[in-house]
Amino acid sequence: MSSQVFEMPRQGLNPRQAETVEKLLAAGLEELRAVGHEALTVRTVAHRAGVSPATAYTYLASKNHLFAELFWRHLTSAESTRTAAGTPTQRLQATMRALTARIVEEPELAAAVTPALLGTDPDVARLRLRIGAEFLSRFEAAMGEQADAGVLEVLVLTFSGALLQAGMGLMTYDEIAERLVAAVDVIMRGN
Repeated sequence: MSSQVFEMPRQGLNPRQAETVEKLLAAGLEELRAVGHEALTVRTVAHRAGVSPATAYTYLASKNHLFAELFWRHLTSAESTRTAAGTPTQRLQATMRALTARIVEEPELAAAVTPALLGTDPDVARLRLRIGAEFLSRFEAAMGEQADAGVLEVLVLTFSGALLQAGMGLMTYDEIAERLVAAVDVIMRGN
């Protein structure tokens, strides 16, 4: 059932099930903030949500699934910055800053999602694709009419690579914004 829940969080669920999912996600974020991603378990999230572990596992395949879902929701809950002002390079730079600022708002989630997205859980894989598509969509909107498939691919790879670097501790999430702004400048020079 977990795949169905997170592909269409509200469709196919009765109101009680939808409420349970929301309780689990809220409890998951609270638990993550309280104990960090390494100490968190689906059982502790279930306890915090006031449901049985079996119920939690009905909706969450793993803690990595929880982290990916929380990240997806966090990423998409904010309005994306889609401004028509400036050059495509300036719009892309603003998009990079906005995305990294959004990620920095939840440092525990940022730390948890990097290893989670590297997993092989099918529920995580589906969310990983949705997250990548969201990045691509934002970059495409920022580029506007000049959107080029090759440049878009390089932008997604650059952004994903920067997130991985931050997740490995090679730079902070705060530092990646300006590095990404500089990378956009280099990438867009050829356009």
